[in-house]
This record gives sequence, C-alpha cells and structure tokens, in this order.
Amino acid sequence: MLSPSGCRVGWTARACPFLLLAVVAIAPLQAFAQGDQSVGLKKKAPSLSQQDIFISGQGGYHTYRIPSILTTPKGTVLALCEGRRGSTSDSGDIDVVMRRSLDGGASWSPLQTIADAGPHTMGNPSPVFDRETGILWLLLTRNHGDDKEAQILAQKSKESRTVWVMQSRDEGETWTKPEEITSQVKLPNWTWYATGPGVSIQLKGGRLVIPCDHYLAGSKSSRSHVIYSDDHGKSWRIGGVAGERVNECQVVERPDESLLINMRNQPPRRGDGRAIAISTDQGMSWTPPTIDPTLIEPGCQASLISIPDTKGLPSAKLLFSNPASAKREAMTVRLSLDGGRTWPHALALHAGPSAYSCLTVLKRGVVGCLYERGSKTPYERITLARFPLDDL
Repeated sequence: MLSPSGCRVGWTARACPFLLLAVVAIAPLQAFAQGDQSVGLKKKAPSLSQQDIFISGQGGYHTYRIPSILTTPKGTVLALCEGRRGSTSDSGDIDVVMRRSLDGGASWSPLQTIADAGPHTMGNPSPVFDRETGILWLLLTRNHGDDKEAQILAQKSKESRTVWVMQSRDEGETWTKPEEITSQVKLPNWTWYATGPGVSIQLKGGRLVIPCDHYLAGSKSSRSHVIYSDDHGKSWRIGGVAGERVNECQVVERPDESLLINMRNQPPRRGDGRAIAISTDQGMSWTPPTIDPTLIEPGCQASLISIPDTKGLPSAKLLFSNPASAKREAMTVRLSLDGGRTWPHALALHAGPSAYSCLTVLKRGVVGCLYERGSKTPYERITLARFPLDDL
C-alpha cells in the first residue's frame, strides 16, 4: 500500500526514491537563505511583515515558548503561548499567556495570564472554535512544577501529567477556570501526555478533534493520538492512536472528509521527513505512519492547517510550517494544493534559529505564522509573520 506521498506504508520509507528530495531539501542553509529555486524555496517576499508578539525577559517571564494562534470567524486573533517564569526549562512555574488582536494582527492587547497553577506547570495550549455554539475551547496539560518529563515517564514524579479544558464565550476576552478532564481522555497506563501544541479543529459534522501524544508506562516510544467531543465540549473521549515513535502532532480535515495527521518523529531522526497517517472514520483509527520526505525536520513540533474554501469548509489547500533543516533553523512555510500529497511551494521566513510554530488565516488571502526565533537560540522571541497567500 502506498502512502499519500508515494512511499510504501511502514518505517521502510527510507528506501523510497522520493527521499532524494530530502537530500536536496537539506541543501546548505546558504542556498535556503538565497532562495535557491532548486529546492523550491522563495526569497523572503517584500510583502512579508514580522512583528514580535512575545519577547523573552519582558512581562515578568524569563522565556516565552510553545506558540498557538487562532482566528475566530469574527476576525479576532488570539496569540497564546507558555510564559516560563524562571528559566527556559520545560518544567517549573509555567503559565499560559495570551494577547488579542482585533485588526488582523496589526496591533495587540497587553499580555494577559489566563491559566496559572501557581508554582506548577500549565501549558501546551491547543484551542478550537466551535462554529455552532460560538464557544472557544482551550485544551491544556498540567504537572507538578518539580516534576520533569523523565521523572513522569519513570513514574517517579510527585504527580501525574493531567489534562484540562477552559472555555470563552466572548472571543477570548474572558475565560473560565481550568476544569480537569484527565479521567475522560487518559488511560491509567499512560504516563507523559501532551495536547497539541498548536491548534485543534472542528470537523464539518461538528466533532471537535484535539491532536495529542502520550507514552505508555514502561515504554520508551511515544505515540500520537486524538481526543474528541461530539457534544460541543460537554464530554471528551479518546479517539484513535496513530502509531509508534511519533509525538507532537497536528491534524486537518480534507474535502473528502478524511483526516491527515502530521507528527514529529520521536526519538528524533534529524533530516528525515515528517511522519503522517490518514483516518477515514473521523479520527477513530489511523493508517500506519509513513514518512513524507519533503517535510524534513530536526525533531521539532510543526504546524498544519487547512485553508477554508469560500463557504468556510476544508479545502485541498494546506499550509505547513517547521524548521526545514536537520537543525532548529530555517523556518519555512509550505503550500500543498492536493491535500498534503505534494508540497510544491515554499516561503522562507527566517534563516536563523527557529523552532515551534503555529499557522492561521488572518483574513481572506492573508496568512499568519506565529513562531519561535532568535539570532543565537530559537527561544529569544515569538514572532508573527504576516504575508499574502499569493507569496507562496
């Protein structure tokens, strides 16, 4: 059986001739920065604008990480991330912070902390807007501030990793307190757990689908999965698990109602393509993961969204962003016109250090990419890049 990228199903995709594309795509970063057309990348477009939304060291936080951005049907833009109080570490006193824009990302409200568990860790924001109710849902994860991932995996932590949800009925202006849903969406033999990070989606039929990942107790291999709600957030359930050796993920619905999940390889296989799988039953089961060799990665989170058609429904046009390198550098946005089967168009945003990212359609014809970047490390700031879709 062939994957959507043309490789045979399974982890033997290294033998696929399309991997030659990966070799070309890992061409020197200098060629990337110069817009070498042999790797399908464009120079930075004159119409590209970049604005720092979260700057590490400002606003009472040592570091800002894990960006998420969502545009509501009314045009309100929400930029969220983790505010890490004491260090760059993934553990410790970490809050979820937010800024809002009412003008398509041109100007922004002051920083607002919307989820604060005191000295503990609250993060991995993954929002979704329910078109039928107008409620904005935000899925999060929490752990004790003293617990590191290795301790949670070894089941030697003070607390387990837990899952929480918040909601807003006013376009993100105010939020309810986080409510725990761990018992609904996490099995007893799961240890580490993460929502997103990035964004979640609502299917044409109304189902809310949240991309997640987890580890089995005693296992060194992580797995991607989804959780879902069919009653507009009143209850949540576990959906399908999308294979082994995969991790942070994002999911889109395609015009034929199939779902495409795009996953980080874990443990990292730097310079290989991203892992992908397909569901034809609304996320209840997935095909075995295959490798898309075009989407090379360093072992890092990535973003994947569908560009809505004129009726607001999923189209075959997909956008993908990640560091297009074997290292965390060279943030790139790619465009697919055939539901993720090929990625013929790409745009360079930042040639230097970069890491996590999240895409949104700010308004018709204008794309936003909220991403981590810096000059020495990727974690100096979180920047919003805005550009016309035509630039791709």
